[in-house]
Amino acid sequence: MSKFLSYEERLELQKYLKESLSFKEISRRLEKNPTTISREVRKHRIEAATGYPGFPFNCCKKRYNCRLKSVCSNPCTRKANYCRLCSNCNQSCSEFIEEICAARFHAPYVCNGCKTAEKCTLTKNFYDAEHAHLKAHETISMSRSGLCVSENEIIRLNKIISPLIGKGQSVNQIYITHRDELMCSEKTIYNYIDACLFDVRNIDLPRKVKFRERFKKPEFKVDKGCRIGRNYEAFGSFIERNSDTAVVQMDSVIGSKGGKCLLTVHFVDCSLMLAFLRDANTSKSVTDIFNQLDQALGKETFSTLFPVILTDNGSEFSNPKAIEYREFPPFCRTKVFYCDAGSPYQKGAIEVNHELIRRVLPKGTSFNELTQEDINLMMNHINSYKRKKLNNRSPYETFSFYHGEEILHKLGCVPVAASDIMLKPVLLKK
Repeated sequence: MSKFLSYEERLELQKYLKESLSFKEISRRLEKNPTTISREVRKHRIEAATGYPGFPFNCCKKRYNCRLKSVCSNPCTRKANYCRLCSNCNQSCSEFIEEICAARFHAPYVCNGCKTAEKCTLTKNFYDAEHAHLKAHETISMSRSGLCVSENEIIRLNKIISPLIGKGQSVNQIYITHRDELMCSEKTIYNYIDACLFDVRNIDLPRKVKFRERFKKPEFKVDKGCRIGRNYEAFGSFIERNSDTAVVQMDSVIGSKGGKCLLTVHFVDCSLMLAFLRDANTSKSVTDIFNQLDQALGKETFSTLFPVILTDNGSEFSNPKAIEYREFPPFCRTKVFYCDAGSPYQKGAIEVNHELIRRVLPKGTSFNELTQEDINLMMNHINSYKRKKLNNRSPYETFSFYHGEEILHKLGCVPVAASDIMLKPVLLKK
């Protein structure tokens, strides 16, 4: 008997809940186990804070006999009425005591079939077939992506494996000697190295680089545990609560396969972009750059410039805690959030600015012969390029207006005269 419900079965379930049928009767009609029905309802129910026409949401125990007026500090348009008829009553009143409907916590766990739901102003639970079906498919998709390992586990394994590989030991030798400490298979270690989650790479394994890859291996995505509380929905909620917060977008620009790459950091408000050359596309290379920026800018300036960072689900960004926290107080220096999988438009500003980098470094170009000085030169030309959306000012000028030129010098940025700007590959030809 399948535990997964189809969309049609979920529509039937919604109808049966509306009819106040028991889980046992619903399971008989849908030919499912009663436990499956119970879990489906509890897992995908929606919590709704709604009232009914003329009466807004109000879950205070005193709402029937309350006679308070002018509770809100803000001017209210309903001065002639009691505050219990205002949608801001519960948040503003110091005498608020929440009333919770006990029916939400026992079968059927939802208010679909409740006869008094249409005249209830308490918090309610509802089961919606469409919402449940989308959430179920999202859960299945998330469970099949990413590595089933936490950030702390990757750090622990890295401390054991990377130093020994640096001494010339093979993965097999390390696994045989430290099997009880590693608590994973030898194949898993190779997969983690393939995914660039350790400080070492495939090129550090002398025998492995001699063999050609037989088939294209599946890409290891960011550890799904990293995204808990850091997904795009959480990002939207954070920005809604902190509307004045500046957003910084982060991404990688890849050169030739297995070679050097760039970490790009884009300040959305002023369109200024920084680029840092990395020897490998690993998470440690990313955290090292942010540690260097933190040291160069100072704690207060870093937190001012990087309050929120939005990035994609690449494996190089699989250690958000190392980016968010420093080793000395104040420990928290920024917040990292991830875009949804396959949704680059959610950080569209940095994607558009990458087009200017590709004018100088077309796709397929190797970065192995470049230096950080070459990258700084390219970015100085790009950041001096005037933009219509900045009222015909350059990102350099806009950033300087908000934060000052001293910070730009610390970031290694210098202006380029408009007549000298070059956005062609010849800029880096030596």
